[in-house]
Amino acid sequence: MNFLQAIIQVKLPPGIKVFSKIADFRQWRRSLLLDQKTLGYVPTMGALHQGHLALVQAAKERCDHVALTVFVNPAQFAPTEDLATYPRTLQSDLDKLASLGEGVASAVLVPQVEEMYPAGIDLDVSKQKGTFVEVLGLSNQLEGVTRPNFFRGVSTVVSKFLNIVQPEDVFFGQKDIQQCFVIRNMIRDLHFPTKMHICPTVRDENGLALSSRNAYLTPTQKKYALVLSQSLKHMEQLYRSGSTTNATQLVQEGVALIENARKQVDELNEDWKIKLDYVSINSAADLSELKGDIPQQEGCVISMAVFVGKTRLIDNLVLDVPLN
Repeated sequence: MNFLQAIIQVKLPPGIKVFSKIADFRQWRRSLLLDQKTLGYVPTMGALHQGHLALVQAAKERCDHVALTVFVNPAQFAPTEDLATYPRTLQSDLDKLASLGEGVASAVLVPQVEEMYPAGIDLDVSKQKGTFVEVLGLSNQLEGVTRPNFFRGVSTVVSKFLNIVQPEDVFFGQKDIQQCFVIRNMIRDLHFPTKMHICPTVRDENGLALSSRNAYLTPTQKKYALVLSQSLKHMEQLYRSGSTTNATQLVQEGVALIENARKQVDELNEDWKIKLDYVSINSAADLSELKGDIPQQEGCVISMAVFVGKTRLIDNLVLDVPLN
C-alpha cells in the first residue's frame, strides 16, 4: 500500500483535520491567523504513545489549537538503521489523539517524502542533494558519536516543519534531551518566531521512559530495560545526598548497575544481551563532558544509551537546570 492509499483508507476522527499536502495545511493555518487564534505544534514520527499525548495536552493548555506532524524522517536514519521497519500506525495515532477529547488536537499533517525533500533523499549523506541544517557544537557528542548524521537530519526536518507550520509554540519531550538542546539553539540562531517548551519525560508505571521503540521489547527485555532509569535514579540519589558530586565517580556507579544487569541476562542464557553504549555527565551549558566535581550553580545532564537485545534505548535526567 502506498502513501496516498494509506491516507485515503484512514477513518478520520471527528474534529481532527488530516492533511497530506503542505499547501492545504498552510491554507488552514492562515485561517487561524485571520481568526487571531494561536497554534501549538508537536512534531512526531508517529507510533504515538502517552508521551506524545502529554505533549499535545501541554500544547492545548497554552494554545487555542494544536497541530501535529507525523513523518518518518529519512534524513535522520543511517543506511544500517531501521527506517523500513520503523512503526507506521497512522490510524492508531489518530484514534489516540481522538481519545484526548474533541478539540484537543485540531490538525495532523502527514506529508509525503517527495514533498518534504524535493531534491530527493538518499540515506547515504555523501549522495544527498538539497538544503540541510546543522547545529555545530551540540551534535557530535553523546548520540552524535553513534549516530553522526542524526542531528543533521533532525535539525533539517524540524526547520522545514517550523517554516511550514509556523506555530507560536513548539513542544518536545525531555527524553530526547540532546535533541532539545540542538533544536533550542537552532530556533535561536535562525530566529524562528517560535517559543520552545521542553516537557518532562513520561514513564510507565515501572519507570521505563516511553518510546516508540519499546514496542520491540519482549516482556523479559522490558523488565531488564528498567536498569536505565534505576541507574539514573541511583546517581541522582548519590548526588543529592552529597555522597559524591564527582562526575567520574557517578558515572562509575551508574555503569556498575548496568554491568550487573548485563551479567544477570548472561546467566539466563537468553538469545539476547545487554550492551552499554555510554553513560555520560555533561554540562547543561554546552554539553561538554564533565569529569570532576559538578558545578552546582551550572547543573548538568546525565544521559545514557543501552542496547537491550537489538533495541537501543536512551534515557536521561537533568540536575539543577531549568529547562524552560
